[in-house]
Amino acid sequence: MGVLAALLLLVHLIPVSAAKNGLSSKSRKRIMPDPATDPPVTDPVYEALLYCNIPSVGERSMEGHAPHHFKLVSVHVFIRHGDRYPLYAIPKTKRPEIDCTLVANRKPYHPKLEAFISHMSKGSGASFESPLNSLPLYPNHQLCEMGELTQTGVVQHLQNGQLLRDIYLKKHKLLSSDWSTDQLYLETTGKSRTLQSGLALLYGFLPDFDWKKIYFRHQPSALFCSGNCYCPVRNQYLEKEQRRQYLLRLKNSQLERTYGEMAKIVDIPTKQLRAANPIDSMLCHFCHNVSFPCTRNGCIDMEHFKVIKTHQIEDERERREKKLYLGYSLLGAHPILNQTIGRMQRAAEGRKEEIFALYSAHDVTLSPVLSALGLTEARFPRFAARLIFELWQDREKPSEHSVRILYNGVDVTFHTSFCQDHQKRSLKPMCPLENLVRFVKRDMFVALGSSSTNYYDACHRERF
Repeated sequence: MGVLAALLLLVHLIPVSAAKNGLSSKSRKRIMPDPATDPPVTDPVYEALLYCNIPSVGERSMEGHAPHHFKLVSVHVFIRHGDRYPLYAIPKTKRPEIDCTLVANRKPYHPKLEAFISHMSKGSGASFESPLNSLPLYPNHQLCEMGELTQTGVVQHLQNGQLLRDIYLKKHKLLSSDWSTDQLYLETTGKSRTLQSGLALLYGFLPDFDWKKIYFRHQPSALFCSGNCYCPVRNQYLEKEQRRQYLLRLKNSQLERTYGEMAKIVDIPTKQLRAANPIDSMLCHFCHNVSFPCTRNGCIDMEHFKVIKTHQIEDERERREKKLYLGYSLLGAHPILNQTIGRMQRAAEGRKEEIFALYSAHDVTLSPVLSALGLTEARFPRFAARLIFELWQDREKPSEHSVRILYNGVDVTFHTSFCQDHQKRSLKPMCPLENLVRFVKRDMFVALGSSSTNYYDACHRERF
């Protein structure tokens, strides 16, 4: 079956009937499972389609929803880069032909795309922290290079930015029209796809921004751990987690058969094909509706894709049960969460610096944060996923500050481990800031089963 046929078969599963205002009656881009619309058994093609996050109808989101007596104080946005060209190639096959130049009237379309291209072309004098200043500001290759952001990826984040603009700027007036550089905190890893994704979101959020006011900091680590990256215990958890993944794969005879079949098609040893991480390239074919590769020995097909994708889903399920990844995540996510609560506390004290923070990152950044927060039902970060922390002040009790956490527009505050119980005891629609602070400062270490009371000790105490 061709990719397009499979996509068409799935249309009935995904609620995309557009209302007159361009919003779907139910967002197709949900993350927490919805028993009304999710297939009863996990469907690998359906999950892959959600992962692609193909821009279509407008998205209904819950960002910025609060009772009228609450005032928005600060917003902290974590994104995964948008759709990209694969990082791996399937040996002895033709690379998928995806055009990475931006063409304003080509699908996927966004009304601000042409203006974005024009604005980026004026940004050559922008001052970014080295080595970001050597990266292109938008994708521009006729045939995409490995890992390069695509037009789809740019449009995904222009949409994200515009959505956040409508809510946080137009509705809640988070920034005034004469906002200053120190009110933004912008940070990205040193990959062109993350810098470009951050710029696309920023352009949707602050169209035609003044380049002199924009400064992106460079983050060498995908965990955004800055000067706190050395953590031996975290690495021990990761090694054990990787061992778990390996043993699960060995048990899956259907997966091994599938790799064997694919290896014969491309005429290489099975081990070499597996090392080439074929799912990465196959997802690109799938998301861009390009046929899977063929050789004179046959074609890689939808059944191969389904088997590998099904194994990925099974792996995620076991990962949640075995808790090794949770240990890795609690230590891996601690530095960035600690930074975030520091910013929130300063904003709660009335400071106006860094009230909008944007981290442009990877799946391996967002996934540990989701796990550490206890969001066990959250789907793996799709292309252009966004995780947002909102800080609110109760105007009736100005000393009280509350937090909301949203994942791809869904309010997941009361799914987090630090606020699950609060909802049972309180009628307030949000979580007290002190719950999040206590979680980061103390309870993350308790969850490790550690007697440590700080990050350094938890990282260096023998665990295994």
